[in-house]
Amino acid sequence: MATPEERSSPAADRAPSLPIGVFDSGVGGLTVVAALRERLPAESILYLGDTARLPYGTKSPETVLRYTRKNVEFLLARGVKAVVVACNTASALALPHLAAELPLWGVIEPGAARAAAASAGRVGVIATESTIRSDAYAAALRRLRPELEVLSAACPLFVPLVEEGWTDDEIAEAVARRYLAPLLGAGIDTLVLGCTHYPLLRPVLARVAGPEVALVDSASAVADRVARDLAEAGLAAPAAAGPGARLGLPRGELHACVTDTTERFARLAHQILDGDLTFELVDVT
Repeated sequence: MATPEERSSPAADRAPSLPIGVFDSGVGGLTVVAALRERLPAESILYLGDTARLPYGTKSPETVLRYTRKNVEFLLARGVKAVVVACNTASALALPHLAAELPLWGVIEPGAARAAAASAGRVGVIATESTIRSDAYAAALRRLRPELEVLSAACPLFVPLVEEGWTDDEIAEAVARRYLAPLLGAGIDTLVLGCTHYPLLRPVLARVAGPEVALVDSASAVADRVARDLAEAGLAAPAAAGPGARLGLPRGELHACVTDTTERFARLAHQILDGDLTFELVDVT
């Protein structure tokens, strides 16, 4: 049976040449885009960063669900064949309440599966306040391995640090040490980076956690799951280049939309994707 994060519908009205839609509250979801582009180079991607309404991690479940529905509606209207919710908060709070109109994935189940496979028995989860309150990661981990001990910590300052570009300095390291101290003191062997912004803090988190703790983020795990499911549904883009359906995009291209434009977002986006990227300003409300 499909999990709430892995909904799919018949592929008859979807074409392999259509792009994959990906959305997040801000720039963090581009780490998932980067993993998708590496794993599925033939696929076109339409990214939506809801930068006008970030962060989602401090919002109520009702607000996150309302925002998520609007974002999915926007991507559907643009003619995507599938949607990746590259936001842990939306994956935890909104996906269980969405009707499946097309293949739809979140980031929690794939990330939890990778952590469960890696752990010797004690997993730490760091995420936004909303994701931690939802208990989504702990529940997913225990479904996979009931014997796991799961310890969780909300890290609300990490997203603003990433958005500010302070990802590898003494401030970021001091905050990381404060947040991780209880988890490391409890002897975790695996640490789940339960927010798509957090991989940008990976150098700091690796130093603080030490080599004995495996760091797990869901980006590559999601990319593997998307590749498998698109192939099984007959929706994988062929390797040969061709027209990009309703978006007018050649396959393999990336088109990024944002609900607000900032130099900070552009700088981090270029850092994540290692190249220039232009943005279309859109209104999803």
